[in-house]
Amino acid sequence: MRRVSLETTAVVTMELQRGICGDLASIHTLGDAMLERGIAQRAGRLVVGARQAGLTIVHCTFSLRPDRLGTDMSLPLLRAAQSDPGYLLDGTASTELLPEIVPDTSDIICNRHHGVSPFAGTDLDAILGRHGIDTLVVAGVSLNVGITGLAIEAVNYGYRVLVARDAVIGVPVAYGDEVLRNSLAPIATLTEVDDLIAALAQ
Repeated sequence: MRRVSLETTAVVTMELQRGICGDLASIHTLGDAMLERGIAQRAGRLVVGARQAGLTIVHCTFSLRPDRLGTDMSLPLLRAAQSDPGYLLDGTASTELLPEIVPDTSDIICNRHHGVSPFAGTDLDAILGRHGIDTLVVAGVSLNVGITGLAIEAVNYGYRVLVARDAVIGVPVAYGDEVLRNSLAPIATLTEVDDLIAALAQ
């Protein structure tokens, strides 16, 4: 793998939140897949290793306002929120990062209330630009929508994208593997957490 520049690379996690893929998720399929593959632990190792190497860490999260302002509640993905007024509500435990991620005060949280990917209508590009970032290392959920959307948007914004393929997941799991091979491989470098950590240490 090409050397990773510590000064211009950021680790970007996508929706690694308790209410989306953790213990407070209303739909357990994604969390079960994460447990099966050990995704949370690897993502946590990646974040810790990158932080120790001095990389910028950005956690892209999703939450809902109590009045749901700014959120298209007709999306099938938000079906759980239509019946549960506390689902992913700002400031609640369900919006917290997974405990395996072990956030630090130096990490940046880029939260949104809209859409299914993290660039459009948020400060993410401006945040990365202020830090001189041109390369993103991506981990999180899911390959069905969020990770794929993040990677496509990032390429459109001019970033080089590396996907930690053992720190992302989709459901069914076999489908997620196909997304990696057939949709993300043409636009991103697929690598693994151990290789990334080793590259950061060089």
